[in-house]
Order: sequence, then C-alpha cells, then structure tokens
Amino acid sequence: MRVQGISKHIDWVIISLYAILVLLGWINIYAANYELDHPNIFDNSMEYGKQFIWIIGALILIIAIILLDSGFIINTSIFAYIGIIILLILVLLFGKEVNGAKSWFGIGSFGIQPSEFAKFGTALAIARYLSLPGTKFNKYKTKLIAYGIIGLPAILILLQPDAGTVLVFIGFVFVLYREGLSGNILLLGFFAIVLGVLSLLFKPILVQIPLLDIAISGQYVMMIILLLSGVILFFLMMKFLLPRNRKSKLQLLIITVFGSLLFLTTVDRLFENVLDDHQKKRINILLGLEEDPLGAGYNVNQSKTAIGSGEFFGKGFLKGQLTKYKYVPMQSTDFIFCTVGEEWGFVGSSVVVILFIMLLIRLIIIAERQKLIFSRIYGYSVASIIFMHFLINIGMAIGLAPVIGIPLPFFSYGGSSLWGFTILIFFLVRLDADRINVLG
Repeated sequence: MRVQGISKHIDWVIISLYAILVLLGWINIYAANYELDHPNIFDNSMEYGKQFIWIIGALILIIAIILLDSGFIINTSIFAYIGIIILLILVLLFGKEVNGAKSWFGIGSFGIQPSEFAKFGTALAIARYLSLPGTKFNKYKTKLIAYGIIGLPAILILLQPDAGTVLVFIGFVFVLYREGLSGNILLLGFFAIVLGVLSLLFKPILVQIPLLDIAISGQYVMMIILLLSGVILFFLMMKFLLPRNRKSKLQLLIITVFGSLLFLTTVDRLFENVLDDHQKKRINILLGLEEDPLGAGYNVNQSKTAIGSGEFFGKGFLKGQLTKYKYVPMQSTDFIFCTVGEEWGFVGSSVVVILFIMLLIRLIIIAERQKLIFSRIYGYSVASIIFMHFLINIGMAIGLAPVIGIPLPFFSYGGSSLWGFTILIFFLVRLDADRINVLG
C-alpha cells in the first residue's frame, strides 16, 4: 500500500490522542525542571531539551513504522522478541547500574533501557504464537508456552532487579482472558491479592486468650475466620447455587478454600525473605503499618502535598512552589503527575486522566475491529500495557500504590519510555491501516 493509501486508513483519533499526550508531557517536564538560567524549552543541557530530541527521534520512528509493510511486522515478530531477550541478557552482563538496578546501556549522557522495549517485543511474540494456525488456547501446552513467552523477559527484568516493570507484565493476563483464559483465574488472582493484604495487615496483631493464657497471632485468627467462612460458603453454594452434577465447580471451591489457607501461611515468609528491605518498608508504609515521613515515605508524602496544594484550578503554569523548588524527588519521571496536580489542579488532573481513558477505549475499539487474530491480540496487549502503567504510576503518585518506579506513558522524562510506547502504539496503527485489505 502506498503512503497516500495508508494515510486514508490510518486512525487519526489515536494519533491525535498520542500527540496531545506527548505535548502535554513535554510541557510538564519543562515545568518540573524549569530554571531561570535556562528558560529555553529547547535547551538540550536540560531534561526538557533532551526530551525534545527524544520526541524528534519518536517522529522518525513513526515515519519508519508507517512505511513498513504490516506483513513484515507479523513475520519478524519472533525475531524482535529474540533480539529483546538477547538485550536483556547483555544488560545484566554489561549494563550500567542506576539506583541499584543494572537496567541501562549508557551512551554518553543518554541511556537506553531494554526493559522498555521488552513490552512491545513480548506483545509481538504472544500475538504471533497465539495466532498460528491450529493454536487453541484451551490446550495446556498452548497455555504453558504462552506463559513462558511472557515469563522469560519478566524473569530477566526481575534479575536486574526491576520489580516495577515486572508488574506491568501481569497486564498480559487481560490479553489471555480475551483469548479464552478462564475468568476463575482472574477471580482467584484478585482473591489472592486480598488475602495477601489481609495477611500483612493482621501480621503484627496478637490476640490474648486470658483463660488459657495463650497469645495467638492475628494471622492465624484470620485463617480460622476464613476457614469457617469458607466452609459456610461451601455448603451454601452446594445447596443453592451449584447443580449436583457440577463436580468441577465443587472441586474448584474446595481447592480455593484450602488453597487460600496455604497461601496465608506462606505470604509472610515470602514477604520477609524475597523482598528487599526498602520494598518491604514501602509496602508497610502503604498499608499504614509503618511511618517514615522523612525516609521511605518522603516521596509519596511530598507528591500528595503537591497534588493537594493545587486544589481545584491549580496554581498556574510555572507557579507551583513545590515543583519550582524541587521538593518532590524524581518529579519529571516517576512523579510527573504531581506537577500536573499542583500547577493545573483537579481540573487539569481530570483532563489528563480522561485523555488516558479515551486512549484506552480507542485502543480496545481498534483491537476489536481487526480481522487478523494477530492484530487483535497485539491491540489488546498495547491496551493492557498502557493501562498497567497508567494505573500504577498515578496510584503511586496519590499514595494508593507502592513506589516501584515506572513511568507515566508519554509524560515521564526518558527516551526509552517514549520510544517504547511510540513503537507499541504505531505498530498497532500500521496493522490497523491494512485491515481493509484482509479478507474476512
């Protein structure tokens, strides 16, 4: 398809949303790093000047992707995945260590983070595998291979270590759900999260039984309560909800009840022995089990203060005091949303959130209208990855998620992030432009 033909079928709505978000991100990076001695937004000695260079690079990437043939994207998807895996291995061996993580290849004053590109590489690979002729997701072999495709880069990223980026890979469960993964898996995952939080919350409590002179951990009190509740739920469902011949559902219920009890006994050990001290501290602060306003909790407290100080309409562009005097660490990267909150207030923050929601809805619409299975799966992968970043980053900025250091798409400073999300979006735009040439 010629360029003129491609332009007729490109989704200009998604491109408009992308352009607006990138422009707003650049403006807020300028606000977060503004200095009177460097007022020029194109000053490449400052982060906002460097971000402009990354934006120009992103435009070149967009042109190159639009000129690609969609068949080329599909046929080389596995090679792209293999290349990303090789980069993730190389960065472990030769990468530059930043903030305790070996996640970067240093190039002068710039750096490239392979984990940002691992997301689109994994999206391409999972789309390619699940779209192969004869591949049925209801087969155990298919499921295991799909989990392996997602899990391999996640494990390599975890070794850096970069637990925040690994969490984004959980978003692929939504893709698998669209392709036939049982909804029970999502339900069990949600149940496991609730149990894990309850276990950590009740861990410090001791319940004294005076007559027996025994102190029982609150964790085990919760286990007893859950066991009794599970047994009652089991009999109620067996009597009123489940047909007598549905043995599989009864088995699932039994496994859920007793599996949850086993999970409760292990979550504390995993918490104490697997997570680093700073990660445990951040989770405890989030759950209200610890207070460290000048230490691990400082970033979040300053971020919430900045957002709250913006009130309804904000203080105005370049007028945020907490922003201007650098009271919020990492304000142009992980906590860029607090710049929006302070200077643009509730109104500006709402506009940004609405733009992201519009983007996610549009991505799902594009995914659903695809005639190729590959394009549909890839579209849902893009939506899931951006959703996870959006959810975690903004949740982190307002104190509803632990500080794990992942960027807000198109807003946070950084070339790897911007280029990674650009490739994600525009591969889908290119695939979508060719959908009318695919026979139904």
